[in-house]
Amino acid sequence: MELEQAMQGRRSIRGFLDKPVPKELLEEIIALANRAPSSMNTQPWHLHVLTGAPLEAVRQGNTERMLAGIPPSREIEDYAAYQGPHRERQIEIAIQLFQAMGIERHDAERRQDWVMRGFRQFDAPVSVVVCFDRALLGNTIAHFDTGAMTYGLVLAAWAKGLGAVINGQGIMQSPVVRDVAQIPEDQVILTCVALGWPDDTFEANAVVSRRRPVENVTRFLGFDGA
Repeated sequence: MELEQAMQGRRSIRGFLDKPVPKELLEEIIALANRAPSSMNTQPWHLHVLTGAPLEAVRQGNTERMLAGIPPSREIEDYAAYQGPHRERQIEIAIQLFQAMGIERHDAERRQDWVMRGFRQFDAPVSVVVCFDRALLGNTIAHFDTGAMTYGLVLAAWAKGLGAVINGQGIMQSPVVRDVAQIPEDQVILTCVALGWPDDTFEANAVVSRRRPVENVTRFLGFDGA
C-alpha cells in the first residue's frame, strides 16, 4: 500500500472479527513503527502485546472496577475536560458514531454499553499497551516521541490490512493492566491500541472523522516573496 493511500484511508476501527492476528504479522508492524523518529534517538517506548487469556483478564478487571464505581487511575497526568472548539470536535465525532450505530440520545443502556466497549478494548483480539521509560516521566518530549511511534503503529497496521484504534479507555484502570501484563516498574503506561481484523459489518467502522482544511491549521510565511 502506498503511504499516501494508507494515510488517507486509515480510520479508527472499533469493531473486529473474532479472528486471531499472527504473532509474525505483529512483529512486522512493530518493526515498521519502531522506525519512528525520537529526540536524539532516545527511543523511549516499550510495547506489551496482549491476546488470549491475558487480554480477557484485563477486560474483566477493567469492567468490574468501572461497574463498581472505582475511579479511573492513569499513570500520566490526567487532562482536564475539553473546552471550546476541542469540545465541539469531541461532540461531533460522538454524534457521528452514535448515528452510525443507531444509538438514540435517550437510550441510556446502549450509550453505557458503548462506553464499556472502550474499557473492554473494543473486544479486539489484540491490545498493545504502550509505555515509556519512567526516568522520562517529567520529559514531555518522551510523550511526543511515543505518540509518534503509536501513530506509526496504527498506520503500519492499516497498511497490512489490520484495523486499530488508539484507546485511552483501555488503560484507565492502569493497576489492572500493570498487574496482568506484568509491566516493569521502570515503565509508565501511556495508552493502548486495540488491534485486529476490521469487521466490515460494524457500522461505526465506516465513520470517517472530519478534518479541518489546511488553511485552518497552517500559516505559510515567505512564500509570496514578502
